[in-house]
Amino acid sequence: MDRLRQRADFLAVANGARANTAAFVLQGRRRDDQGPIRVGYTVTKKNGTATERNRIRRRLREVMRRVDAVFMRPHHDYVLVGRRDALTRDFATMIDDLRSALRRLDRPAAPKTSINTSGNDKAGNKRAPNPNGMTRP
Repeated sequence: MDRLRQRADFLAVANGARANTAAFVLQGRRRDDQGPIRVGYTVTKKNGTATERNRIRRRLREVMRRVDAVFMRPHHDYVLVGRRDALTRDFATMIDDLRSALRRLDRPAAPKTSINTSGNDKAGNKRAPNPNGMTRP
């Protein structure tokens, strides 16, 4: 498992899927290359002083180290965004949270449905209005 180091890689992962937990947000995305799994850690300044942020980052690194690589997909990048609760959350619970978050990232995304309020059908043609003046779906 390698580390993410460049800002562009962090930004690319931020556009991928995400799973929220109390102690962190897990972001992930598939890469097109055949490289190893890469992991990055980030904690914003709103989470406390530098000492607290470093402690959060150390706890997140250890949680990731203790989770089996079996839960992670090959050729993927992951970023753990630390939250303040990572300072006080039980360590075993954080490990379970990470396993759960990794499983949620693996699920295929549900298709997004949109409601057509334009009065046009999918081909862009106008539809006849309902007798009550509303357009039909």
